[in-house]
Amino acid sequence: MKVREALAAAAAKLDPISATPRLDAELLMAQALGISREALLLGRLDQDVPAGFEALVRRRLKHEPIGYISGKKPFWTIELEVGPGTLIPRPDSETLIEAAVEHFGADGPKTILDLGTGPGTLLLAALDQWPKARGLGIDRSEAALAYAGRNAQRLGLAERAELRFGDWAEGIDGPFDLILCNPPYVETGAALAPDVVEWEPHEALFAGPEGLEAYRRLAPEIRRLLAQDGVACVEIGAGQEMAASGLFADCGFTVSSRNDLNGVARALVLSD
Repeated sequence: MKVREALAAAAAKLDPISATPRLDAELLMAQALGISREALLLGRLDQDVPAGFEALVRRRLKHEPIGYISGKKPFWTIELEVGPGTLIPRPDSETLIEAAVEHFGADGPKTILDLGTGPGTLLLAALDQWPKARGLGIDRSEAALAYAGRNAQRLGLAERAELRFGDWAEGIDGPFDLILCNPPYVETGAALAPDVVEWEPHEALFAGPEGLEAYRRLAPEIRRLLAQDGVACVEIGAGQEMAASGLFADCGFTVSSRNDLNGVARALVLSD
């Protein structure tokens, strides 16, 4: 069978379990061939199917996320190694970096704090954006910090990125010019896709019956650590803008929001 035919067959198999079956099939084929999806589509559709492709499709049919199967995920200007124990970066989270770029421009912040850094997603994207900045990433998952450390090394950012095991901002001294945070914000018991709930770490997803527990804890800590004229960019879930904004406003912040590409309020921007 040729690649072109195998992609059509795989997309048909994946259709019941994926919102993007053709894209999934193409990404898995590129993985099996060891090339980019672009190279696949531009010149490999009529070659023979590689031996490992069907095994990758079987993994996806068990709802394993594409990011875990490939072991990588692009985010902003970088590509991150991801795997079990880490939250897979979403394009929606780029809204936080966009808001920070709007605030700081090309000069950028000097000091960055990423609370709940995971595989280093926001911290390393920000350090890649601003070559003169230094940053600290905190996470309470040793597995996630291991991914973050490897990502920092591979991207050439290890000298400017300190990674530390910790419980949010406990024991941290500021101030920081930019604070980034993508906390858990899903309501306990909320229905999520099997790709998410069966594979990604629940401690990075769920935050109490309203999905607001992390914000309640973070609001006073971010207030304590944010530098004068600094900004904090915090991710929120769909429909949480008013409730989460109120928690931060109660701690003295001026709060605005930024929408993601779907027009959903996705980031709170906090300043004096």
